Amino acid sequence: MPLDVYQMNGSSPALAVNMLIKHLKLPANLHEVNLRTGDHLKPEFIKINPTHTIPTITDDGFALWERQVYLLALALYSKCSAFNRSRTILRYLVNRYAADSDLYPNDPKKRAIVDRMLDFDLGTLYPTAAQWMYPPLLENKPWDSEKEKVLSDKLKLFDQLLESNAYAAGNNLTIADISLLASVSTFDAAGHDFAQYANIKAWRSLLEQELPYYNDMVVPYLELLRARFASYK
Repeated sequence: MPLDVYQMNGSSPALAVNMLIKHLKLPANLHEVNLRTGDHLKPEFIKINPTHTIPTITDDGFALWERQVYLLALALYSKCSAFNRSRTILRYLVNRYAADSDLYPNDPKKRAIVDRMLDFDLGTLYPTAAQWMYPPLLENKPWDSEKEKVLSDKLKLFDQLLESNAYAAGNNLTIADISLLASVSTFDAAGHDFAQYANIKAWRSLLEQELPYYNDMVVPYLELLRARFASYK
């Protein structure tokens, strides 16, 4: 039975989930949930996910969604608690459909490294970027160069973490790479200059070559968001 994925185009959490679904070659039905028109507040969606967040998946009747993280969206979307980070769904999909995969290793130490990088994305990188990206988008405020410098410091740390590894959590692809690629692509689309991060640049080039769905999924995502962000510059 195909997965049902409830998402919105231009959402980095949805991109991460959809990349993993494509990577695992899982059949899926995509359902667009337009936050601007209140699709997430419709009774039929709240019945699936009472917290009305996206992305949400259902798998043979089992519903799973992300915890609430970014409430800045309230500034634009009335009663909307979306803009969440994809962690639970990524872990679930690998555990359910690729339990022996290196994407989320069974070895406790290796898995801990993957979790550490997922948490680095969730707790460090994206919240810092949100402080820079969301006020212009959601509150019509000017872009803050000081907040971008804070983001740059966090990205320099990620760049340093990549010095000894080709991938985010070691020497092979994991769900940490998929998650971080979605985030970094978002920051790129927002206009942050990545020229100074040699290791991140090499890592992105590696993923571009390795992921057969990169051109079909990441490139259109970048184009969509670049156009969206450009209108707020």
